[in-house]
Amino acid sequence: MKIVICGSVSFAEDIMRLKETLEKRGDDVVIPHGLEDYLNDPKLKKRASGWGTLEGAERKIKNDLIRGYYEEIKTSDAILVVNKDKNGIKNYLGGNSFLEMGYAHVLNKHIYVLNPLPEELKVFYQELVAMQPVVISGDLSQIK
Repeated sequence: MKIVICGSVSFAEDIMRLKETLEKRGDDVVIPHGLEDYLNDPKLKKRASGWGTLEGAERKIKNDLIRGYYEEIKTSDAILVVNKDKNGIKNYLGGNSFLEMGYAHVLNKHIYVLNPLPEELKVFYQELVAMQPVVISGDLSQIK
């Protein structure tokens, strides 16, 4: 099964662990572009703290990251959204992950989320529920 992992770069270590576990069971796993570089380069990690600003948008435009990841989702069987606590929000899910879930939903891909949906994100909580993702509560065996 081809699985695209979606989630904030701040969850990079978790994403890498999930990738390794899924690959051990035989899955083909795609992770965000540059994630391994981010983990291995302290300067890049520090710089990434500014990616929530316009610098982040410029990086996404320059590297065509949004379209590129959509191409990966298009050829996948499923996405796994890593949603953990961040910025005081339980099970945070950011804008890119929301967009990726919507795209996967439109393409009838399986959508799995690592933890329950973030009820605090009222601006798009009802849309998250409407996409009917499978909440796996950390149990990767539920990805089928």
